[in-house]
Amino acid sequence: MRDDGYYEIDASLTDVKDIDYPIASGLRPAGVPVHVMRLRIVFDDTFTIHEAVACSDGVPYPGYCDTIGPVYGKLVGLNLVRGFRRTIGEMFADVRGCSHMTELLNSLPTAAIQTVASFRRDDEETKDKPFQLDRCHALETSAEAVRIYYPRWYRKPSMPS
Repeated sequence: MRDDGYYEIDASLTDVKDIDYPIASGLRPAGVPVHVMRLRIVFDDTFTIHEAVACSDGVPYPGYCDTIGPVYGKLVGLNLVRGFRRTIGEMFADVRGCSHMTELLNSLPTAAIQTVASFRRDDEETKDKPFQLDRCHALETSAEAVRIYYPRWYRKPSMPS
């Protein structure tokens, strides 16, 4: 968490081949990255994005691939946990974005949840159901793990009809 109360995540993708890799823009020697992409987002405790910066420091087509970064400023205002993956799939599909950068975006909701969780005790007493419950199979409120670790929020499984 930053001093201003916001959270910040840096995500990166590096694509390195262990063999010489010929591409139209020239040979990439083994060990030299074909892609080096970075993304930084800043978000609040409601998971709303306030800042987004995308950089392509290593690309297969220099002067072309590396010009798409500013379009990812459109992430500002999006919510990481409410339809984020669907929205970015629509916003940055095909030529409207970089396929690699957009794939990198798909990991952000999980990273954001884990980031926020690291600043909260997951078993603290609260009137609100802990965020992680009912967000994965292990923590479905009718699951045994919830009965053991979050008994207040446990719900007996419903009988199939």
